[in-house]
Amino acid sequence: MMKVAYTGWTWVNSREPEVGKRQLEASFRECKFLGYDYVENFAFIRDFFEDPQELVNMIKANNVNLVNLYGHFSFDVEKEIDTAKKQVEFLAAVGGKWYNCQNAGFGDDGAPERPTNPEMIDKMCYIANTLGEYAKSLGVTVCFHPHYGTCVFSQSDIDYFAAHTNPEYVSFCFDTAHTTLAGMDPVALIRQYGDRIGYMHLKDVDTYALSKAEGRAKMASFRALGHGTVNFPAVKAALEEKGYDGVLCVELDRPEVCNFHSAEVSRIYIRDVLGL
Repeated sequence: MMKVAYTGWTWVNSREPEVGKRQLEASFRECKFLGYDYVENFAFIRDFFEDPQELVNMIKANNVNLVNLYGHFSFDVEKEIDTAKKQVEFLAAVGGKWYNCQNAGFGDDGAPERPTNPEMIDKMCYIANTLGEYAKSLGVTVCFHPHYGTCVFSQSDIDYFAAHTNPEYVSFCFDTAHTTLAGMDPVALIRQYGDRIGYMHLKDVDTYALSKAEGRAKMASFRALGHGTVNFPAVKAALEEKGYDGVLCVELDRPEVCNFHSAEVSRIYIRDVLGL
């Protein structure tokens, strides 16, 4: 049966280690209270812990499973490979099995939506292939996440990336909201690439708000599950058709009220509508 997770990076708004650790533990505690036994967070939390065992102890104390860390790659290939390998080593040391990753975006040099650029994507493919082979040796699966405002976002970007990465080392993490922003049907994308899906992100989209938004403001149309128009029962059915029995991780970049409320709304939806 598919497992339900929540991503807790929105709780962690400090990079000061002691503050960040308290915020991280709050995310574990609140997610567990709401019925999420599995959690993920950004890979920068590695910087909070000199000894991975401290995080292991925190995980056990709150009775959750930290299954995924999520990193971001600039176009500085060798630097990003070095950083990501250290993050994967840390993830393996605390018992995580999946490493999500994405391009870090274009910065401030223009529009967030652009035509497919093979030169940019080639750099992401090289990082992902190299890291994926290394991660596999540690028992970790690298899952690339197509994302708005980055060089791997649209259908043509995804197709190019898929064709130039090794399925043995690189899986996908598709996100129902970013897929919707790209004008794709999440169900169709799952059916196309189901054999390469290692992890899933779920969030809803208010398509009316999306239709009125421009540029990066489009991501303000993301909603808790059931507060938008994504057909999650069909998403679940498509994943089942492809034999997926991994993690469904709920994420919401901009909580409508607060982190706890959004996580609660989505957990109720998953239980009552998806039966998980």
